[in-house]
Amino acid sequence: MKIDKKLIKELVDNLTEFNLTELEYQDGTKKIKVSKTVKNIEQVKKDSILSPNKTVLNKTNDSEGTRVKSPIIGTAYLAPEPGAKKFVEVGDKIKKGQTVMIVEAMKTMNHVPSTSDGEVKKILVEDGQPVEFGQPLVILK
Repeated sequence: MKIDKKLIKELVDNLTEFNLTELEYQDGTKKIKVSKTVKNIEQVKKDSILSPNKTVLNKTNDSEGTRVKSPIIGTAYLAPEPGAKKFVEVGDKIKKGQTVMIVEAMKTMNHVPSTSDGEVKKILVEDGQPVEFGQPLVILK
């Protein structure tokens, strides 16, 4: 079997680009596994929980109010379907548990409930925008 150095280099580059420690590729009977050693396991745990773009998680300057945060990584949708009425608008009074938006991940629509009663002060994401775990989506007052 001839070793495909170009494919191996591409896989190694993906380790760095996507902050992975191991990657496996299979095409028919050909199977390639690349990995790198991790010197500080605590740093890997921290990096895998937080977004590589740390400013996404801290970009709101509204210090007052309750933040409704994304429970998962995915795509935020403000309405149940294109062209439909939005779940919430700025100024709406909402109850705890009421859906404020949907975050879609792997073709699954996950309803994001309000964490408390309040009035929608600000919607921090656009329809169809990618969101990170823990990213503030809505501010309630």
